[in-house]
Amino acid sequence: MKKLIGYARVSTADQDLKMQIAELKAAGCKKVYSDKISGVKSQRPGLDECLATLKKGNTLVVWRLDRLGRSMQHLVSVVTELKDMGIGFKSLKDGAIDTTTASGELVFNIFAALAQFERELIKERTQAGLKAARARGKLGGRKPISPDDTKVRTAKKMHADKNISIKEICTTLNISKTTLYRYVDM
Repeated sequence: MKKLIGYARVSTADQDLKMQIAELKAAGCKKVYSDKISGVKSQRPGLDECLATLKKGNTLVVWRLDRLGRSMQHLVSVVTELKDMGIGFKSLKDGAIDTTTASGELVFNIFAALAQFERELIKERTQAGLKAARARGKLGGRKPISPDDTKVRTAKKMHADKNISIKEICTTLNISKTTLYRYVDM
């Protein structure tokens, strides 16, 4: 049975969901899940509940694309997962984005290709920047620390004292366990 399920989101608690919910219901959504939380947050309980209730043949409907995805990459990922589960996706305010139609699927695939292209461009620019920095004699990463550094010597002395716990050493020196063990192995 094909069923339209809506998802609405606003970024702050003082914003109102009523308009989005009204438009989603007018579009045929019997149930609308919602969140009042920033889109950059990865934990959105309303969205999680919504995605958990969707079944094969259902269509997830949002008011606009930015209500669902934190980024283009995240949006593509979510919609691709929906498609793999046999669930459609539709955006009310973004024109032809309706993966239950051939033209909507085409538009979404173009978006997905653009997101992949953007990721590759970022990767290429990063690699080119690192290469240029190396050519200028710049090396990435932290500067090496000497075994004679005060913090390293202190860490070794504290570690040798079996009355001091690892946690106490890390807290006192404001370092992580990994850093402590790296110092001790110097």
